[in-house]
Amino acid sequence: MANASIKVRKNEDINRAIKRFKRKVEASGVMRDLKRKRFYRKPSEAKRIKHAEALKRKRKSEKRKK
Repeated sequence: MANASIKVRKNEDINRAIKRFKRKVEASGVMRDLKRKRFYRKPSEAKRIKHAEALKRKRKSEKRKK
């Protein structure tokens, strides 16, 4: 898991610093990872979900090609 940290610049508005921090957290994928690992999934369930997502991506890419 990546550390998302920023240094507040001199005379920088705190709201702008918070906005920069939020963008950095979003880019590092920390929140996405936390949501994914929030609950335990059995390996068989994880495999089934992974397969379903792959099919969804495949259908979407085929739809774009048409």
